Amino acid sequence: GRGRSPWAPWGASGSGPGGEPTFTCGGVVSGESGFIGSEGFPGVYPPNSKCTWKITVPEGKVVVLSFRYLDLESDNLCRYDFVDIYSGHANGQRIGRFCGTVKPGALVSSSNKMLVQMTSDANTAGSGFIAKFSAAEPHERGDQYCGGRLEKPSGSFQTPNWPERDYPAGVTCSWHIVAPKNQLIELKFEKFDVERDNYCRYDYVAVFNGGEINDAKRIGKYCGDSPPAPILSEKNELFIQFLSDLSLTADGFIGHYKFRPKKLPTTTVPPTTTTVPATSVSKPTVALCQQKCKRSGTLESNYCSSNFVITGTVISTITRAGSLHATISIINVYKEGNLAIQQAGKNMSAKIIAVCKQCPLIRRGLNYIIMGQVEEDGRGKIFPNSFVMSFKTKNQKILNALKNKTCYN
Repeated sequence: GRGRSPWAPWGASGSGPGGEPTFTCGGVVSGESGFIGSEGFPGVYPPNSKCTWKITVPEGKVVVLSFRYLDLESDNLCRYDFVDIYSGHANGQRIGRFCGTVKPGALVSSSNKMLVQMTSDANTAGSGFIAKFSAAEPHERGDQYCGGRLEKPSGSFQTPNWPERDYPAGVTCSWHIVAPKNQLIELKFEKFDVERDNYCRYDYVAVFNGGEINDAKRIGKYCGDSPPAPILSEKNELFIQFLSDLSLTADGFIGHYKFRPKKLPTTTVPPTTTTVPATSVSKPTVALCQQKCKRSGTLESNYCSSNFVITGTVISTITRAGSLHATISIINVYKEGNLAIQQAGKNMSAKIIAVCKQCPLIRRGLNYIIMGQVEEDGRGKIFPNSFVMSFKTKNQKILNALKNKTCYN
């Protein structure tokens, strides 16, 4: 015989010629624990497929899912092949979306049901995933689980065992903070000590805008022993993920949050230090629109002072009150800033307002490099002196180089 199959302990639906389990596309699984895996694992998963697994553990428990292996086409926004995890079986909260080869920490549902969905596009790359599910007590404050949904106007959150002793190895905690629709969330870490690593690969705290783990909306990833700077959410939700690997641990952290009203557009005095029109100017005034239509500076000099930097194709334009509202299909994001990026399948788009419709002149169907500021609602804004130029493939090199430089502002 061939000796013991490496998959032997991982019971699955049926078994192949060597006794290894054969994983099928999706399925309904229940019990105290078990494994699910992508179709054909460990072979390459099939293209153009969508597979759904419905997991149920005994009533009164919650589902804990931990990936033992993950290898899906890599993309920093997980647009091509990905696994989505939802709490519950229908219309549940999405807990996260994953791709690439970096395994997330354990994911915990809020009830005894969890839904896992894997989607692949026409080009596949990788052998998919294997994950173990198991039943756990809800809010088991034990060593393993922590986190929760925070909806009070202010509160705090901390690592397990804080402040008596180090956080345990191998834990994951996720806090989902939800404010009323018209409010924002302010977040401060009071004490902070998480195993240090230059890239925060082992233990880390990641903070995301919105209600789930989504690298496209990540505000930052932190480790080491100095608290991150205070954070202000873009909208009314923040998601905080803490993860510790199976080795070294540290003191951990305690953080506090409070809700605050969205600032209404005030008639503040524009700052005198910059020559750029104050971003509170959203109306095309005669003085503004009679400026010489000339972009100021260079690609390099505008990169750091701009809130966002993208390349894209103008797919639609409409004139409203002297301004041009354009929808841009994004080719590449070099600096996301607070720009609201919509995603439909693999296509990303953003809305940009040229405050003066004649300048900078952007035409439908053409490709541009666009740098600008952002309105409170996440729309980009460009002025007559904003840096906008037609995009040629040869510009890509310089943009990639700029993406890797640090902006001090």
